[in-house]
Amino acid sequence: MTKVNVKNTEVIVRECDYANPEDRNATGILINAYIADEMGGGEPLTPPQQSRLAEALRRHPKSIVLLARIGEIRCGMLVAFENFSTFTVSPMINIHDVIVLKEYRGKHVGKRLLEAVSGIAKKRGCSRITLEVRKDNPVARHLYQSMGFDAPVPELDYWRKYLGE
Repeated sequence: MTKVNVKNTEVIVRECDYANPEDRNATGILINAYIADEMGGGEPLTPPQQSRLAEALRRHPKSIVLLARIGEIRCGMLVAFENFSTFTVSPMINIHDVIVLKEYRGKHVGKRLLEAVSGIAKKRGCSRITLEVRKDNPVARHLYQSMGFDAPVPELDYWRKYLGE
C-alpha cells in the first residue's frame, strides 16, 4: 500500500455537489476504485456508465452521496439510501458503499464518512443505519464495530436475485 504524504490531512466530508464536474467525475472514479479493490470484485464501469452514475444518483429520490476530501483530492465516498423500517415505523438508512482510496486508508476517511451519515440519519429521525460487510474484510468490520455497528441477532444472510436486462 502506498501512503500519501500530504501536509493537510484534515478530512472534509460533504454531500456530493452534482453541479460540480469534479464531484460528478469523482463518483465514477471512486466506484471503479472500489470495484477494482480485492474487497470489491466485479467488472469496472465503462466510461459511459461512469458518466451516468452521478446523474442516476442525483435523480434517485432517497440517495445520500457523501464525498470525503483531503486537500483537493476526493479520496472517499459513501453511498446510502433512505428507506423505511416497518419494525420501528420510522425511516432508516442503508449504506450501500463505503469507499476509501487505498493510499488514504488509515487517515480516518471512513470514520468521517460514517460520522457524517450518522448525523444525517439523526436529523431525518431515522431509527437505525444498516450496512452489509464481507466476512473476510476485517479492516472494515473493525471500523464498523468501532462506530457502534454490530451483527443482528439472529445473524442474517444477504441474498440477491439478478434480473436480466
